[in-house]
Amino acid sequence: MLGAVGLTMTYGLSAFPNFAHAEFITLGAFIGYLVAEQLGLGLPLAFIVAFLVSGVVGFLCYRGVFQPLAKRGASIIHLMVASIALGFILRHSIGAAWGWHPLYFTSRWPAFDLGAIRVTELWLWIIFAAMAVAFVMHLILTRTKIGKAIRATSSNPELALASGINIDRVIWITWFVGGGLAAIAGIFRGADTQIWPMTGWDIILPMFAVAILGGIGNFYGAIVAALIVGLAENIGVVALAALGLSTTYRMAIPFLILIITLIVKPQGLAMLFRRA
Repeated sequence: MLGAVGLTMTYGLSAFPNFAHAEFITLGAFIGYLVAEQLGLGLPLAFIVAFLVSGVVGFLCYRGVFQPLAKRGASIIHLMVASIALGFILRHSIGAAWGWHPLYFTSRWPAFDLGAIRVTELWLWIIFAAMAVAFVMHLILTRTKIGKAIRATSSNPELALASGINIDRVIWITWFVGGGLAAIAGIFRGADTQIWPMTGWDIILPMFAVAILGGIGNFYGAIVAALIVGLAENIGVVALAALGLSTTYRMAIPFLILIITLIVKPQGLAMLFRRA
């Protein structure tokens, strides 16, 4: 959810799918590993540093690449291809810095049973972090000046500009926050599985499925869509195992949901929530 929220917010304001968002996730995971494991400074500081670093990288990517292209009349396709190219550069730069072999956080997360379900402490922290970020973002979007400016710009950029809102500054802040949220998602993803230069790319397409299902640019829709997709994937794993099929087919579940959504309700869940 954390990665999808940042993706849908930047997608909604910049009006193009940023595939380089995957590398913000990967960068966050590696920065978190550097701070927590290689420097031994612990996970709390790792989250803060990773958020700031990936946020700055996200801002610089937009300010240095996508904004100049957009002002020169680049189409959605041009911007999308540029994001793929930028992601390729970032991914291989990360690979050159840390190598392509998997890395693992050394923290051990105890597991316990909740009825028939076996969970780990890490999963509970992920759920808690997602809920906390959702609540904080809700407060920012509804109670602060910049949050209201983000919602206005996402809903109607022309009217927001006519109202005196500095659209460029709003988009810069959104890209910074989106990159930071991607970093948090990257650390949790790395702690749950492994870290390597393809960490973000492995989950970028399901995140796009969540963003489209929730309605492009819709913060609340993305939260609900992430819950729907996550629940569907886990139920799908159980069903696949019961049928004797490979659980690798779980990756097809988000896209099946996406296809059905585009056929039945192309606007996704956006109509159920105020745009944010």
